[in-house]
Amino acid sequence: MKTKVKYKQKNKKQLFVKENASPLSAYQPENDTINWKKEVIVNQDRFSAVLTKIEEFNEMGKLKLETKKIIDVIHNPRKNNKGILNISSNGGTAKINEHILLEDLNQICESQTLERAKYYINRLKKGLTEIKNGKINDLNLNRWKEYDDILTESLWILDRRDKSGAHNAGYWGNFIPQIPNQFLRRYTKKQEWVLDAFLGSGTTLIECKRLGRNGLGVELVPEVVELANENITNEKNIFNVTTKVIKGDSAELNFKTELETRGIKSVQFLIMHPPYWNIIKFSNLNKDLSNAKTIEEFLNSFGKVVDNTYDILDKGRYFAVVIGDKYSKGEWIPLAFYTMNEVLKRGYILKSIIVKNFEETKGKMNQKELWRYRALVGGFYIFKHEYILLFKKVKK
Repeated sequence: MKTKVKYKQKNKKQLFVKENASPLSAYQPENDTINWKKEVIVNQDRFSAVLTKIEEFNEMGKLKLETKKIIDVIHNPRKNNKGILNISSNGGTAKINEHILLEDLNQICESQTLERAKYYINRLKKGLTEIKNGKINDLNLNRWKEYDDILTESLWILDRRDKSGAHNAGYWGNFIPQIPNQFLRRYTKKQEWVLDAFLGSGTTLIECKRLGRNGLGVELVPEVVELANENITNEKNIFNVTTKVIKGDSAELNFKTELETRGIKSVQFLIMHPPYWNIIKFSNLNKDLSNAKTIEEFLNSFGKVVDNTYDILDKGRYFAVVIGDKYSKGEWIPLAFYTMNEVLKRGYILKSIIVKNFEETKGKMNQKELWRYRALVGGFYIFKHEYILLFKKVKK
């Protein structure tokens, strides 16, 4: 007999069918709503001791029965007679996502062999008591399931830009904060240094302040430098990090001197969001890449920025470029791939090509029908994506 169990995941209602659903299952009964972000506080020593005792059983039925008792405690904290749950997060406790914890416990109960059940128990104990950090981030890989908001696939569908804190969409051409947020969490540790060579209105450095990373940003246009400083100042500095906006041209700036004067040896992450050639004119300055007369001039100028920042990025660290393509005179110009090749010429390897959606730009605002007509007449497809190119520095 099949029991239908309805539950909510990430704000999307989905219907799942689970055979012989147990009342002690981590899945909630129909019409109940699971809080997918709810955390439980566990006493690490007591919980680990209970799991160790269960792990010692050599009879599958007994092992499953004792595991189901833990599941019952998670569902009904009043039954916490073993003291595995805490009310407050004092010393010797750990906060764990309730759904993931129940999912792990159910995995133990559903194991087909004693060996597999004990493997899952041991893995859960490690998640409770041991921290396994990545080499270039602060993620605890023993609890990797809890980072469900960190994207690991090459297609990013983001509904809307983050407008919290000091973020705003007032500057034409700035990228969405979720991009630096994803990369800083995955490719940097707290207190490391990040460089944005095309800072714009300050998005990357705002995220640095929010995530506890130090940041340098370079911006060519004086008025935009003022805007960036204003935006960054409006973000609280809860981690007491350093953020600095430098007015200058990233193709010519002496980065080693800039870093040395601030007592910095190198940076650990590099990000660039250059103009998409001349799609948007950002200034009247000749050094502005949006004023390049030809694509060759654009790529040559961008290549100089890549050359100029190469030595200050640590070996083995990452470099992201956010860029889109261009359509001109009836021809699709693969600007992103031309730009990618410029980076690959300079000692980087390509780690990923990420395709990110965008629904509406200021240039196309309120003109959806017009652009659809133009596409039908011109035989082309309307841009609904841009690229995030991720590179790794493998040479000194």
